[in-house]
Amino acid sequence: MELSESVQKGFQMLADPGSFDSNAFTLLLRAAFQSLLDAQADEAVLDHPDLKHIDPVVLKHCHAAAATYILEAGKHRADKSTLSTYLEDCKFDRERIELFCTEYQNNKNSLEILLGSIGRSLPHITDVSWRLEYQIKTSQLHKMYKPAYLVTLNVENTDSRSYPEISFSCSMEQLQVQY
Repeated sequence: MELSESVQKGFQMLADPGSFDSNAFTLLLRAAFQSLLDAQADEAVLDHPDLKHIDPVVLKHCHAAAATYILEAGKHRADKSTLSTYLEDCKFDRERIELFCTEYQNNKNSLEILLGSIGRSLPHITDVSWRLEYQIKTSQLHKMYKPAYLVTLNVENTDSRSYPEISFSCSMEQLQVQY
């Protein structure tokens, strides 16, 4: 499995008992699985009182790294020895490796079903519509004076023959980066 440097660093922080004690590690690991497998997962799952002592940026980084590794492991149908080898390379101790492997095995079938439902090909863009929005004030009544583009992509999903719409808002700079 090839993981980015950012994911590897986040995973190594997660392995550090000084950053994440045993309870915090367990909570974060379960939160990562829950956020992937439960569409109605509460976004406040990382607001657990036992995670309050951890810097929110570090917490989110490690959560994203754990979720990325879980997805990659599921994509490659990793077995316990493959998981253990990578976790050892990231300096996880034996207890954390066992906990991760147990949690992964408990959720493996659900993870494979989720990954199978995504499909095998990217959606094909069939139409684009956009409009320019000019934001004058924020909800806190701060003056903004910023233009934003509201873009809607009509796509065709060749696996399921569905035609969903993907909508997003972005600034001029973000629009130039995306295209």
